[in-house]
This record gives sequence, C-alpha cells and structure tokens, in this order.
Amino acid sequence: MWDRVELKSLAKASLKNNYWNAFLVSLVLMLVTGRGGSSRGEDTGEYLARHPEYFMIFVVGAILLLVFRIFVGYSLEVGSRRYFVKLSQYKNTKGCYGFSFDSMNYKGIISTMFLMNVYNILWTLLFVIPGIIKAYSYRMVPYILGDNPNIGANEAITLSRKMMNGNKFEAFVLDISFLGWYLLGLLALVIGMLFVNPYYDATCAQLYVALRKISLDNGTATSGDFNLNDFNAQDGYNDYDRYYRD
Repeated sequence: MWDRVELKSLAKASLKNNYWNAFLVSLVLMLVTGRGGSSRGEDTGEYLARHPEYFMIFVVGAILLLVFRIFVGYSLEVGSRRYFVKLSQYKNTKGCYGFSFDSMNYKGIISTMFLMNVYNILWTLLFVIPGIIKAYSYRMVPYILGDNPNIGANEAITLSRKMMNGNKFEAFVLDISFLGWYLLGLLALVIGMLFVNPYYDATCAQLYVALRKISLDNGTATSGDFNLNDFNAQDGYNDYDRYYRD
C-alpha cells in the first residue's frame, strides 16, 4: 500500500534540481486542463443576456477552445504527465511533448482522452457525486497513455479503474492535503498558487508510479499494458527491472 507522506517526500526530492522546468510543465498542464481557473459562468450569462449580439462570438470562441482542447490540449496533458513520471524516476525528460504528438501515438491519445471525457461528462450529468467518483476512477488514464498511447481507449479506462479500485478515497485525501499549500498561495497575491502546482503534479506522478508497481505485483496488469517490455539500450535495463527490482 502506498503512503501519502512518502509520495510527497519523493516528489520534493525529484523537484530538487528540476523545479523551474517542472514549473513550466505544470503551467502548461494548468492551462490545458483549466485547473485553478476561477468560474465566472454566472457573470458571463448575465452579460450575454444584456448583450445578445455577443452570443455568437461567445459560441464560436467556446467551439474553438473545445477544438483546441481535443486536438492539442489532450496531447499536451499526456506529454506533461509523462514528463512528471519520467522526473519521478530520474529519467531523461526530453521529448515528452514530441512523444505525445508523434503520428504513431497521437490518434490513440486523442481517441482515448475524448472517450474518457465523454464518460466523465455523462456521469456528471447523471449526478454530481458519481461524476466526481468516476473522475477519480479515470484519473490514471493520461498517465497510462504516457506509457502506452496505443493501449486502446476501453483498455486504458478499464486499467485505470482497476488501479484506482480501493484507492479513490485515499487519492481524495491526498488532494485535500494540498489545500493548505494552495491557501497560502492564494494569500500570496494568488500567483503563489502557481508555485504549488509542480509539487502537486510531481506527487500525482508518484502516485501513478506506486499504483503501477502494485498492479504489476498483484497481477492486475502486465508490463505490456504499460509498455515496459522494450529494452532500453541506453542504460541496459528495461523500466520495470531497473526501478522495481528488489
């Protein structure tokens, strides 16, 4: 079983000499996922009600943002998640975005992330609480795609559900444990919240690495599911042997 304090300690260690690069990646991740943005939906609705001539501009802008999110944002998110997983293992982090936009990987990433988000929206429309629970169930999907972008949409979603089975509440507690840091960042002219993001993202990557190891150890998944079979000629070990051998 993974330990929240240990994951956060490992995250801090991985950021020690890489904080500013991680900060930039976290900034990209924040922008493409919308994390940390304040909601002004009520004000926007009132404004459009008073100025209906701007409604079409709003609709077109929303469509363009959606298109960007699907065809660019999904790959940026997966590349960012891959970066933090590599960072957590002290591996070479170069080329993570190139990996996610590579023609061999791009289609698998887009289709899987799109299906995952459709499922999330449908569950949220059904009831808010089930939507939140399902969001935690699907939480590992971008990380899985960072390892194996061609695993298949249903396979990635199912694997994420298995990895998060029995871990959703603990992951929620892990998220809550950052609340104090974000409140401090809020007091620091709001912008201080940006400096907490690398710590949070690095910790989430550590959670994925821990759950990946647990899944491999208990037979829930195979090394092929995470694309860990390929021999790494650079260091002489495949991923699993190097980082998880006893």
